[in-house]
Amino acid sequence: MAALSYLDPARPQPWASFIEQINRVTPHLGKLEYWVETLKHPKRILIVDVPIRRDDGTLANFEGYRVQHNVSRGPGKGGVRYHPDVTLNEVMALSGWMTVKCAALNLPYGGAKGGVRIDPGAMSLGELERVTRRFTSEIGILIGPTKDIPAPDVGTNEQTMAWMMDTYSINQGGTVSGVVTGKPISLGGSLGRREATGRGVFITAREAGLRQGIRVQGARVSVQGFGNVGAIAAQCFAEAGASILALQDASGSIANPAGIDVGAAIAHVASGKRLVDFPGAQPVTNDEFWDIPSDFFIPAALEGVIDEARAEKIPTRIIAEGANGPTLPAADDILAARGITVVPDVIANAGGVTVSYFEWVQDFSSFFWNEQEINARLEDIMVAAFRAVAELAEERKVSLRTAAFIIACTRVLAARDRRGLYP
Repeated sequence: MAALSYLDPARPQPWASFIEQINRVTPHLGKLEYWVETLKHPKRILIVDVPIRRDDGTLANFEGYRVQHNVSRGPGKGGVRYHPDVTLNEVMALSGWMTVKCAALNLPYGGAKGGVRIDPGAMSLGELERVTRRFTSEIGILIGPTKDIPAPDVGTNEQTMAWMMDTYSINQGGTVSGVVTGKPISLGGSLGRREATGRGVFITAREAGLRQGIRVQGARVSVQGFGNVGAIAAQCFAEAGASILALQDASGSIANPAGIDVGAAIAHVASGKRLVDFPGAQPVTNDEFWDIPSDFFIPAALEGVIDEARAEKIPTRIIAEGANGPTLPAADDILAARGITVVPDVIANAGGVTVSYFEWVQDFSSFFWNEQEINARLEDIMVAAFRAVAELAEERKVSLRTAAFIIACTRVLAARDRRGLYP
C-alpha cells in the first residue's frame, strides 16, 4: 500500500523537510544533541479506517491518521486536516512543526496532527458529520484534554470541532469541552480564535518590517491562499494601511495595482463565488502572480509552494509564512542569499495555537475572557516570541527559522532530558 508509505519517492516529502530543519539546528544544541534523535521519530502514529454510509446508501472507506510527534512538554496539540491529498508523510511533518511551534511560543503543549484523505467539497454535510464522528471514535484512544487536543485545519472548521467534541463526550459519558479547540462559542469556544492565525501572521510580519525599516502603512502585499488565514492576514494589513496588490486561491489569481478591496473580496468568496471572478481586480495567470513585486509576501495555502525556482525570482522583501512548511529548505538558502527575510511558520502562524491555548484554559476554568483581552494577550505573546527569535538570530548570525528551532528544540529536549527514560 504505497499510500501509507512516508518514504514514497513519487510524492512530495514534507517529513524530509522537517528532518533537514532538525539537522540544521543540531550543531546549536550543545549537550542536548544527545536527545536530538527523539525529534526525528514521532512518538505515536495511528492509522485508521473510516467507513461511512454515503447518502446514496453505498459504503465508502477513507483513510485517517493521528500522529503525536512529541509530548515531553505537555499534551499533544494540532489540527485535523480534510483534504484529498492528505498523506501520512504530511501529517508527520505537520505534527513535528507543531512541536516546534508550541515550544517556540512557550506553550505547555507537544506537537500532534491528524487528517483524513477526503475531498470535503465533494461531500454533503451529513457525510462530513459521519466521517468526523467515525474518525473521532477511531482516534478516541489517543485524544483527550490532558492527552491530545485536536483543532481545525485545512478543510475543517468549528462545526467539525463541535461534532468531535460531542462524539468524544458521548463516548466518555459526560461533556468534555476541552477535548478540542476551535469550537463554536456556544460550546466553550474562544472569542478571537477564528481570526487568530491570520492576525498572528500580520503581527509577526509587522515586527519583522519594523526591524528592517519597512512600514506596513503604504506597503505592497501579496497573499497566496485566501482561506481563513490568508483572508484575515490580508484584512489586517489593509486595516493598517497596506495595499493588497494580488491574491491567489485554488480558483486562480487576481491583481490590482491600485489595491484590492479585501473586505469586498472576502464577501464575494463568502457568497459562494470564485475569487478569480472578483470584479474589483483583474485575473492574472498563476505564474504572473508570483512575479508581482511586493514588500510583504504571505504564503497561506499548503506546504512546499516556494521551491528553488520560485525562491530565485520572487520579488519581495519579507515572507511571512501563514501556511505550514511552504518554503523548502533549499529555497530558504536562496532567499537568505538574496537578502529576503523569511518569518518562519513556527512563529508566524502560531496565533491559532496560542488562542487555542487560551480556549483550553478557559474551558478548564469555565471562566471566559472578552475579545479585547484575547487580542491583547495574543499580541503580547506573539511580539515577545518574535523578538526573542530575532535577537537570537542576530546574536548567532543565523536565519529566523534556525533561531526559532534553536529556542524550541532546546526547550523540548531540556524537558526530555529532565524527564529521563522510563523504563
